[in-house]
Amino acid sequence: MAHAVVILAAGLGTRMKSKLPKVLHPLLGRPLVGYCIETAFKSGAERVVVVVGHGAEQVRQAFADHPGLTFVEQREQLGTAHALAQAESVLAGFPGPIVVTQGDTPLTRVETLKGLVEVLRREKAGMALLTMRLADPTGYGRIVRDERGEILRNVEQKDATPEEQAIQEINPGVYCFDSTLWERLKQVDNRNAANEYYLPDLIRIYREAGQKVASVESKDPEELLGINSRAQLAQVERVLLERLRAHWMTQGVRMVLPESIYLEPSVELAPDVTLWPGVILRGRTRLGEGVEVGAYAVLSDTVVEPYAKVRSHSVCEGAYIESGADAGPFARLRPGAHLEEGAHVGNFVELKNARLGRRAKAGHLAYLGDAEVGEESNIGAGVITANYDGKRKHKTTIGRRVFVGSNSVLIAPVTLADGAFVAGGSAINQDVPEGALAIARMRQRNIEGYVKRKEAETTAQQG
Repeated sequence: MAHAVVILAAGLGTRMKSKLPKVLHPLLGRPLVGYCIETAFKSGAERVVVVVGHGAEQVRQAFADHPGLTFVEQREQLGTAHALAQAESVLAGFPGPIVVTQGDTPLTRVETLKGLVEVLRREKAGMALLTMRLADPTGYGRIVRDERGEILRNVEQKDATPEEQAIQEINPGVYCFDSTLWERLKQVDNRNAANEYYLPDLIRIYREAGQKVASVESKDPEELLGINSRAQLAQVERVLLERLRAHWMTQGVRMVLPESIYLEPSVELAPDVTLWPGVILRGRTRLGEGVEVGAYAVLSDTVVEPYAKVRSHSVCEGAYIESGADAGPFARLRPGAHLEEGAHVGNFVELKNARLGRRAKAGHLAYLGDAEVGEESNIGAGVITANYDGKRKHKTTIGRRVFVGSNSVLIAPVTLADGAFVAGGSAINQDVPEGALAIARMRQRNIEGYVKRKEAETTAQQG
């Protein structure tokens, strides 16, 4: 029998000091509540409901294209039990167990949710909850048990006696309920220090109804780290990064100074990839076998085929680098940049929507925008394609084995046919035929004795 998951994500998140809803704050490239949603579906949930409040429309839009996801809104912030009650409208009559998680605990494991469902069924309980033992339980609700170890109640920090505050077993806020949940929720009141409707009050309500309250103890204190501040966001991000690095190193990736490397869960790495210190890998970046990425390079949504190289301090966004090609150091490949097999882009070369053919080279200090460069062509230092006329972009087409001399400007639209040769310092605004030499510059003129005459004139003026 399948289960449903309700994610409580309506909190204000005032300690984040941000206009962005707390659950949308980015965590390794995705909204933090996205991890909770992914975990819910991976646990086998048939239905996943997110309870939103602050910034409800923004949260809906962020996940508008996510199949199988339902949103309900908590318009007034009256506590966790009140938040869960909003989900009754979409889950009333759902026969399976209902798991409840928090939208700001992105490290909660799939196995944890499955374990709660299993213990609820196995023990025929009305309610099951996750517990954890912490050396410093400050801020969490404490679990009070009787002499037989049965859970009696949860007491919040604000309402706890000194003896109860000394209890180290805490309630991190992950539950599983049977189908009587909605009936039991109506019995929760707000007679407490905060005047809120607390979910943990269901422990007492289920017990009074003669139903068993089961529990599962988590041995991983990191999985229930909540995010209520920027510092806690950074703490959780550090844990996720450590997990990702460890995973990829077990898959054969070499990380030099791994603690300095940033990567996101969407990144894919093959065996024998080498990452030097300070590398940043984002989005749908994919690195093939034997790829080497130099220190402090940044790759976003970039594909690098086997045995290609991205050298240090290069920035690649939406680029494609084929086997044997290399870029950098200090190269910039913008969206649409494509290096074919064996192509080379050197320092301070920028490509945008440009393709370099096999073994083509742009060694240094060049800009190639909206351009097609044929195989084995050479682009000299200081060459630019003038692709924008102030209103529209235009294309430059360069054939095979073309030589473009240093400091030339190719004014698009323009085509250089196979084997063409452009003299250095030329401004080319007409097509160049196959095998032709193009020179577009003023003839050099030497004026003899100019410097001495100029010096004499200056001396006379000063005298």
